[in-house]
Amino acid sequence: MSDTTQLDTLRNEVRTWLAAHAPTGWREAYKTMSHAEFAQAQRDWFQTLVAGGYAVPHWPAGLAPGAGRSLAEQKVIYEELARADTPRLLLSFVSTYHAASTFLECGTEEQKARYLPAILEGETWCQGFSEPNAGSDLASLKCKAERQTRDGQEVYVINGQKVWSTMAQYADKCLLLVRTSSDGVKQAGITFLLMDMKAPGVSVRPIEQIQGDEEFCEMFLDDVVIPVTDRVGEEGKGWAVSQATLSSERGLTLMELTYKMRGALSRVAELIRKNGYEEDRGVLRDFGQLVTRCDEACAIADRFLQNRIDGHEGLGDASIVKNTYSRVLREFTLLGTRLGGIDEQYRAPIVYGDLTTGNWMADFMNSYAWTIAGGSEEVQRNIISERMLEMQREPKGWVL
Repeated sequence: MSDTTQLDTLRNEVRTWLAAHAPTGWREAYKTMSHAEFAQAQRDWFQTLVAGGYAVPHWPAGLAPGAGRSLAEQKVIYEELARADTPRLLLSFVSTYHAASTFLECGTEEQKARYLPAILEGETWCQGFSEPNAGSDLASLKCKAERQTRDGQEVYVINGQKVWSTMAQYADKCLLLVRTSSDGVKQAGITFLLMDMKAPGVSVRPIEQIQGDEEFCEMFLDDVVIPVTDRVGEEGKGWAVSQATLSSERGLTLMELTYKMRGALSRVAELIRKNGYEEDRGVLRDFGQLVTRCDEACAIADRFLQNRIDGHEGLGDASIVKNTYSRVLREFTLLGTRLGGIDEQYRAPIVYGDLTTGNWMADFMNSYAWTIAGGSEEVQRNIISERMLEMQREPKGWVL
């Protein structure tokens, strides 16, 4: 059987499965849900995908139902999830990508055996990286960990603050970066720990965003005790571990979002018809440009995937995918907001977790987060210029 035939067979299988199992009417339902109800709906949909074998196709074979898919097969699954307009998996995103990548690349066998199956059973993770004065310059973090012996056990005692942690109020565990040393370069004093979110001293405070969502949280850590056995990698080598974590957020993980955005063009077309713009040449021109831009974003994502399949992925390729998506998403939501007129200036129910909901003002405001999350546009441009275009790099003066 040829590769093309195999992919077509898979596409038909996924499409048939989604026709029977994809949530229906979820957009309207999400508008009336509390945030806690939204989190439960996310858990339910994730468990449905796990049972169907489509939750973690990017994991190595044998670790989960449907795992071990080729990159081409993953693309088919992402395309069909977008085509069926399924809910974005916000709650489990850190668990299945960031946490899994961390354990698979840097974790011990005991950590893999403990945490990977638990993710499939619904254990959720959040990320404790950014701090009020350590965002794009993450290595400036100050959350402090002191190594102590308590009751005969080696532990770290943590004090500090974290911010912009996605869905932390519902998380069971946390990927935590802490400072264990201030000697030498700042990257060399960072350690990577695994924190129980129910441990004494952990306080979580949701941040209400401008559009009414509470996607992000800040965390306050007061004398939180973490066993040394819950460290990933060596002490002081957490910066290298964090790069394995963050590498999963760019490129492949944005492919589904890119396809979903192109699929959501129908909502812009519906707005054009609803507000009587069918004969407005200016609006039709702008819509045509947006369609082209969405196709462009998908083409760039496809090229990134093909380069990875062929073994030709270059440093900076994933940053191009990330920057293209975030910029087109802003153009997409801006056009919707403009076409909606004054009606879009009023606050309306939002669809938690989604990015192209049809609540255009909320979507537009939310689109700005995507030029920051996962590494700001400026950081991505530096990566592209230095690593892809080989422009002169800023002197670093340190080696881990």
